[in-house]
Amino acid sequence: MSTHGYEGGRLNLPFVGISTFAKSPYLPDWSAIDADVAILGAPFDFGTQWRAGARFGPRAIREASTLFAFGHAGAYDHEDDVTYLDGVRIVDLGDADIVHTDTMASHAAIEHGVRAILKSGALPVVLGGDHSINIPCINAFSEQEPVHLVQIDAHLDFVDERHGVRYGHGNPMRRAAEKPWVTGLTQLGIRNVSSTAREGYDAARAMGSDILSVRQVRALGTEAVLARIPRGVRYYLTLDIDGFDPSIAPGTGTPSHGGFAYYDVLDLIAGLARQGDIVGIDLVEVAPDYDHSGVTAILAAQILLNALGRIFHARISP
Repeated sequence: MSTHGYEGGRLNLPFVGISTFAKSPYLPDWSAIDADVAILGAPFDFGTQWRAGARFGPRAIREASTLFAFGHAGAYDHEDDVTYLDGVRIVDLGDADIVHTDTMASHAAIEHGVRAILKSGALPVVLGGDHSINIPCINAFSEQEPVHLVQIDAHLDFVDERHGVRYGHGNPMRRAAEKPWVTGLTQLGIRNVSSTAREGYDAARAMGSDILSVRQVRALGTEAVLARIPRGVRYYLTLDIDGFDPSIAPGTGTPSHGGFAYYDVLDLIAGLARQGDIVGIDLVEVAPDYDHSGVTAILAAQILLNALGRIFHARISP
């Protein structure tokens, strides 16, 4: 067991020091990654169609994550009687470079970072940014074993092309479905008036997607939803913060009422970790300027750290 903060001689409270993710070591050399998890910021929001600001999401999530970075060795959960994250090595790579107004150059920089993480054998966790950053993340898996994509979101994001736009935040699930290494999609939380037309829903189902709203997920129950998702496969998890209800996640560009509560999502992620292997994560659309309380960024940091805890616990306790 590694020496934790208290034993190292510092109290190191959340408001002290540099705000890397969960106060993990900062690693600017992407060729020297030696960790279980590597955090990459993708502060890109040129793909938004309405309210911008998700470019500040990675910074806000990192700062919020310091709340969960006390010096304890791991994080004990009395409900599960498990100490999560004990011994899990996390590094923060900083951010992919963003070239203002240049989507392709910015996406290429994000893809480069994810490929570096995958080459090292670490689990990539990408902090967005708008949902278009999922496109370079999925592109980076081209030389990996296939993945099943699980999306938590209010919106289907399955637009093929609109006025020539193919790489905005309404397109990522369509771009993912086109990839031969994406074997299928499970899209959860999709609700109300969507940015995707009916034709997009028809195309998504024709391309192998299973679509459930929040009400449908709750009516089925967690175990029945998990039973619809292929077992024993590799999962890529993309979390749009607007999949949560705006009462707990107001800091986003396109809030949609009727969303998930915290445990709705955590229980689904925990189930996924038990029945397969989550090999990549992005969390997108946190726009902190719309939430001066900071609870949206705290929610993002909390769901990510708890997801990581369950992923690595499942790997050692199948």
